Amino acid sequence: MKLSYAKGLSFGVASGIVTTLGLMVGLYSGTHSKLAVLGGILTIAIADAMSDAFGMHLSEESSEHNEHPEIWESMIATFFAKLIIALTFALPVILLDLTSAIYVSCVWALLLLGGISILIAKWRKESKVHAILEHWGIATAVVIISFYVGVLIDKFFGNI
Repeated sequence: MKLSYAKGLSFGVASGIVTTLGLMVGLYSGTHSKLAVLGGILTIAIADAMSDAFGMHLSEESSEHNEHPEIWESMIATFFAKLIIALTFALPVILLDLTSAIYVSCVWALLLLGGISILIAKWRKESKVHAILEHWGIATAVVIISFYVGVLIDKFFGNI
């Protein structure tokens, strides 16, 4: 796989998983609203995918070693990876009660992160277990912080 696609896909997948799950858990703990969580997922899938793709474009442009086609390849790969991954989290919310959907989404996120971690570790010839644990740890921190931010928002602004 070309490096430009690998960069875009790995960034888009990781961002799609962590951002979407963090948003879902934060909205769940703050609102307990299926509509708010689903709306958040769809917003992340579209607006944040475009934003991340643009950020990737600017990041790749800032490197003097990148050619114009590689810049666009990374940008497009980032957009579609983020869009598709984020949208996969909508299915449990649509099909299940919200609490179950959050648990299923957490498991789905761990599976996806485990898979991308293995691919990256294999590509870099590094420990797969270390990569998985490192990436799961980062994602877990994001989810825990997002959960408590939602709890605090509910506590201080829940009656607005």
